[in-house]
Amino acid sequence: MQLRPNQRQKLDDKDDKLFYAYPRFVTHVDEGFIQQLTDLYRDRLKPNTRILDMMSSWVSHLPEEMQFDHVEGHGLNAEELARNSRLNHYFVQNLNENPQLPLPDADFDAVLNCVSVQYIQYPEAIFSEIYRILKPGGIAIISFSNRMFFEKAIQAWREASEAQRVELVKAYFASVPGFTTAEVIVNKSTLPNLFQWLGAAGGDPFYAVIAYRS
Repeated sequence: MQLRPNQRQKLDDKDDKLFYAYPRFVTHVDEGFIQQLTDLYRDRLKPNTRILDMMSSWVSHLPEEMQFDHVEGHGLNAEELARNSRLNHYFVQNLNENPQLPLPDADFDAVLNCVSVQYIQYPEAIFSEIYRILKPGGIAIISFSNRMFFEKAIQAWREASEAQRVELVKAYFASVPGFTTAEVIVNKSTLPNLFQWLGAAGGDPFYAVIAYRS
C-alpha cells in the first residue's frame, strides 16, 4: 500500500505545529463514542503493561480503575499533554515531519491512536514504527469517527466514505509485514441525521481497527 502524493495533501499545508500551537481542552467526539472506546480499552488492554498513547491530548480515555506500568504520551501541544493525568511521560513531535519515534524497539504492549489517524501523511512509515516499538503479541488500536479538522485531514481520508476509511486503515496495517489481519469494530449511529448534526449523545459512529504484532 502506497499513497500517491496527491492523496497525502492537506487543504491547510502550513506547519501542523502552528495549527496545534494553542491547547484545545475539549473532546472531539461525543460521550457515546468515549464510553465505547473506554470499554474497548478495558476489554483489550492488560493492567501493569506499557502503553503509548500516540497523537494524544489532555485525556486518554483509559479505564479509571486500570493501572499501567507506564503510559507514554505523544502529541503536538505540550500544554494539553501536561494536563493529561494518565501520562507518566510525554514528548512533542510532528510525525508528518519526522515519523521516527524516539522509543526503543519492542518496548510497548499497546499503541493507541484515537481520532487522529486521518492527519497522518506518511502512514506507511508510522505504522512501521508502531510495529517496531510493539512487543511480540502487542496490540495496536486505531479508533476514529466521522469528525475531523477537515483542512488538516489528508485527501485520501477527506474524499473517502466511512467504509472506505476503514479499508484505508486496514491497508495501513497490511502494508507492514508482521501485523495480524486487522479486526474491525463498527457501531454506526441510529440517531436521525438532525440529532447527529446537533451533537446529541450517541450521534457519533464508532470505528476501531485493531491488529497485533505477530
